[in-house]
Amino acid sequence: MTKMKKLKGSFRNAHWDPCLILSQMFAVQFILYLSLAIIVAVMEDLTGSTRTLDHIFEYHEIHVRDNEGRAVIAAFVLNAIVGALVLWIVVGRTKLCLDFSCTFYGIHLFYCWMYNSSFPTTFSWWTLNIACASVMCVTGEFLCLSTELQAIPLSNIGAKVDL
Repeated sequence: MTKMKKLKGSFRNAHWDPCLILSQMFAVQFILYLSLAIIVAVMEDLTGSTRTLDHIFEYHEIHVRDNEGRAVIAAFVLNAIVGALVLWIVVGRTKLCLDFSCTFYGIHLFYCWMYNSSFPTTFSWWTLNIACASVMCVTGEFLCLSTELQAIPLSNIGAKVDL
């Protein structure tokens, strides 16, 4: 029985660590809102519009009628790709990508609801956020899975191992 305990690996601990999960959620939220603000600011400079928080939280700003609305849409899509990279770097687990991407967009829904004092009802807002959540989740899972499936080198074990 003691031999089995020695073989138990410690690569991924099975115990639940709420401090780690909460700190990862905070880091993901902070990095994604920071990158979204930077990308929206760059897009606003390219279109010549004024800088405002409305482009991030106002759901009426998401439209394809003019270049300003299309720039906001492009900023959200680019931020979803950045989000996948953040999930890969900060979280690094395939199983958690869906949880973290849904958490980010769920909190974003809450912020938009509070910022506008009304629930987002436009089709374009819902379509954009569902598409961005899907892009972030699937791309993040792909990146994490490619890392998790890398071969483990066995060259340092020694010559006495029978494979």
